[in-house]
Amino acid sequence: MSRQPIPEIVPEVMAHPLVTVDSEDDSGKGDSGVETEVVAIAPVRKDEPVVTRKELWSYYLYYNGDNGVGPLGYSMTLFQSLATAAGFDPVKGPGSDCSAPDASGQCVLPWSGGTKAVSSVVLVANGVSFAVMTLIFTTIGSAADYGTFGRWLLLILTVICWAAQFASMSLTSPDRWSLAMALYMIGFISYGATLVFYAALFPRLARNTPHARELREKYERGEISADEYEVEESLEKNRISNISTMHSNIGYIATLALNLSLLLPRANDPKVNNYVLVLTNGYWVLLGIWWFIFQQPRPGPSLPKGEHYLTIGWKQIWIALKQYKKLPYTFIYLVAFFLLADGLNTTGTLVSICQNDKFQFSFLQNTYLGLAQAITSTLSTLGFWYIQKYWKISTKKMFTVTNVVTILIPLWGMIGIWTTKFGFHNVWEFWAYNVMFGLFQAPYYAFSQTMMAELTPPGFDNMFFGLFGLSNRASSMIGPNVIQAIIDRTGDNWKGFPFLFALCTAASIVIWFGVDVTTGRRDAVSWAEKHRSYAETGVFTSEEDPVLESPKKA
Repeated sequence: MSRQPIPEIVPEVMAHPLVTVDSEDDSGKGDSGVETEVVAIAPVRKDEPVVTRKELWSYYLYYNGDNGVGPLGYSMTLFQSLATAAGFDPVKGPGSDCSAPDASGQCVLPWSGGTKAVSSVVLVANGVSFAVMTLIFTTIGSAADYGTFGRWLLLILTVICWAAQFASMSLTSPDRWSLAMALYMIGFISYGATLVFYAALFPRLARNTPHARELREKYERGEISADEYEVEESLEKNRISNISTMHSNIGYIATLALNLSLLLPRANDPKVNNYVLVLTNGYWVLLGIWWFIFQQPRPGPSLPKGEHYLTIGWKQIWIALKQYKKLPYTFIYLVAFFLLADGLNTTGTLVSICQNDKFQFSFLQNTYLGLAQAITSTLSTLGFWYIQKYWKISTKKMFTVTNVVTILIPLWGMIGIWTTKFGFHNVWEFWAYNVMFGLFQAPYYAFSQTMMAELTPPGFDNMFFGLFGLSNRASSMIGPNVIQAIIDRTGDNWKGFPFLFALCTAASIVIWFGVDVTTGRRDAVSWAEKHRSYAETGVFTSEEDPVLESPKKA
């Protein structure tokens, strides 16, 4: 990877316009009043290199390593384990053991002059982490569109996450639970940010694959229709998205299987969990480093004079948000996904808390459950992609199927309020949960990302994927805070599920009936064309560029 500054390049955008508009009022009707074809085609910069096989594989391998086993799974388990060991049973008072055979089932820690349930402390850590992610995405999300800033930003965030994971080797006693909380938050924040800025690379890669370039050339030669081009381009995006998600799942399986080489022979070693975290992180380092070596330069415009990377993001996002009337389906999706991701992320955290309690924070049991989820995730990602490709089913319909299960998970947890026979109280339920999550929620991540890619104006990838990251990873400022307040008041983890069920249901209904992806994609491409000067100047204003007209057919 070259460390030399990349010379400023004024992009040469292909002359073919994004949208065929023959009328002055942009109504989509020609002089004769007859509606003309609207073509949703992203601009192609001739200076951008075609994606090589080596580059694409290094992109997949990064996600293979960045699978979340460490920062999302083991780190939380270690943090919750140390916090529980340091806490006490509020029924018996300070000095009591939360894991004693006659314990009440509640566990609290000293907190701000009082006490707070361990489950609430974990949710607070998540809520604060999501708030910091919000600050990151809103401050520097759009700035990643300029120059090579996005490239270096992903590298820095990755290194921070690696450092936090390696530092977990120091977490060896209950009195270090606060340090465990800090390292968990640092790792979780940087991990969530890497996912967002990694995903922001994907639309540009998808537009520059050899197959995508060939499709573009066929369309321009008139060999395929506009509708056929849109379908095939969407399938190409889904191909890359699904393969990268599959690699994440394969990495999940490989990491968990590799960890068994430590967890089984060293089961009685008090530091085995720390060794496992180091091994897990080493796997990511080994596979992730290649992306930073083989990534080809595709710089954005230079940062405008007088602007700063820490302030331009807020300005750009404010201007972009004011465009909601011109990009209605993009913003409806962002708002609805904000709520859906909040519900799903918080549901996952709450189920993990219940699971850790049930299995007494066992890394080994969590590894077995993770393997069940990872194997089914890999199979379902391939299966969903095959079904979509064979029957050419739209992204939205595939996403809708996954939403149904998103709603059913907190609904099942609600049952646990009234009975202990069902509702995440039994070992078999956590096995069933991990299998169902793998079968239906792994494709959820792939299709939600592709939905965003299709509704994102070309050339504004980091700006809108920054907003998507806000909706996806940073949305969960609401859920954890509401749930931890409910748990503090009731002392019952299961009382949080009704709120999450309502949140997921409401968000899914809006996506199902309120988002038209086809129209939204064409709106996004049309909007990007009207602001095409952004690609050359890096200055985004609310004023529109004059619309280019396509050559009249003879």
